[in-house]
Amino acid sequence: MNGILRWIAACMLAGLCQTVAIGAQPASGSAAALYSQHCAACHGPDRLGGMGPALLPESLERLRSAELATVLREGRAATQMPGFAGQLGDTELNDLAAWLRTGPANSPQWAAADIRASHVVYHAADSLPARPTFNADPANLFLVVEAGSHHISVLDGDRLEPIHRFRTRFALHGGPKFSQDGRYVFMASRDGWVSKYDLWNLTFTAEIRVGLNTRNVAVSDDGKWVLAGNTLPQTLVLLRADDLSLVRIIDVRGRDGQASRVSAVYDAAPRHSFIAALKDIAEVWEIPYAGAGADAVSELKRIALDDVLDDFYFDQSYAHILGASRDGGGQVVDLTQGRKVADLALSGMPHLGSGITWVRDGHEVMASPNLKQGNISVIDMQSWRTVATVATNGPGFFLRSHENTPYAWADAMMSPKRDTLQLIDKQTLAVVGSVTPSPGHTAAHVEFTRDGRYALVSLMERDGAIVVYDACTLREVKRIPMDKPIGKYNVFNKTTRSSGTSH
Repeated sequence: MNGILRWIAACMLAGLCQTVAIGAQPASGSAAALYSQHCAACHGPDRLGGMGPALLPESLERLRSAELATVLREGRAATQMPGFAGQLGDTELNDLAAWLRTGPANSPQWAAADIRASHVVYHAADSLPARPTFNADPANLFLVVEAGSHHISVLDGDRLEPIHRFRTRFALHGGPKFSQDGRYVFMASRDGWVSKYDLWNLTFTAEIRVGLNTRNVAVSDDGKWVLAGNTLPQTLVLLRADDLSLVRIIDVRGRDGQASRVSAVYDAAPRHSFIAALKDIAEVWEIPYAGAGADAVSELKRIALDDVLDDFYFDQSYAHILGASRDGGGQVVDLTQGRKVADLALSGMPHLGSGITWVRDGHEVMASPNLKQGNISVIDMQSWRTVATVATNGPGFFLRSHENTPYAWADAMMSPKRDTLQLIDKQTLAVVGSVTPSPGHTAAHVEFTRDGRYALVSLMERDGAIVVYDACTLREVKRIPMDKPIGKYNVFNKTTRSSGTSH
């Protein structure tokens, strides 16, 4: 069965290829009627998704108004999404767009029965050859997420050439997570699908829909468990890593019963536990998994905080997390002691989840970009003091480096200088160079080959590319065409938890 037929079969097995019943009356209101007539067959009468993605406010929150209008008017290239400019007028399209931004009268639910009904296994565990089917170093592969057409390209990091490309679920969110041997990749889409992909055999092995809007997934260091964090419904969902079958749903509520969306979930490998940051309550959760059996992950350690954490960063020992809230407040949490031990002197909106570390003057430091201000904060990891603030071209999202390069690469993708990356000397903290792959076009998210020799930059456009630079000379080596490559992930750097990339 080829990939397209397998994908359609999966949707049918999951009960998601929904159509509007003949004679059914659309909901009252012109926009609701337009949706029933033109959208429900693919996106589901309840807007929860089908052949197309879910169309709920949570699903569309990162899609700008102009982008949503363009999709409704012109459709999406290389997909089954048609444009409606020839059928609907501007007023109707505007009404439909506004209605899609409004939540349903009744909050949609996604319970255990729904999750289990969506589960599809394409290949049983250990049924595929335990060796790569290609001639390339499996530890020096990159996964390049192409958001333009919802694909991933598998890139050979030695030859700097693609060896495979495959379609993914709609709008992957949070970087793909690898098993420790680098063979399996776990991906989460914004509308709740978790997919397991065998990178050695270049095929999906299982999928399951854990929610209606999902933040990201974490994979346990022992390779047994996958934990997904949802914003809709407000749950954590534990899966078996071998086949993605459902193990447990954890209702996310504070001590006072208040429900919360999940900001992020990560694996704290040295601690053999998952860490979850919560968007609406001032707690961070540690969920141990070492030795877990049939009643997997039954414990829950709640750590009370001064403020909510929107995202966080582990120190290299995984004894502490550095977290920040949306208003810029930062705090250090000692996971062993189970309490906050320091405040961080930060401003703007630091993006600690994209921080990196290195050793400077005998001290380990951590550096974080800022989503609102044009600066990089450099923090001493012993005193927790901000030892320097490096001025940059503008607010940026990513900061990346490698153990074998003297530079940290910073973007300014939320500013007019979004086309330029600056290089910061990790010892002097001075900006010592810059690269501009294509003037006027967004350049961001650097990742290195496993040896640090080459730096790969994303040109984040529909007719974009991966631009490869010699990390020492800053000379452009080649360009590899890609469809809006929003991120790329090197197997070796991720599985060895390189200090120069996010974990």
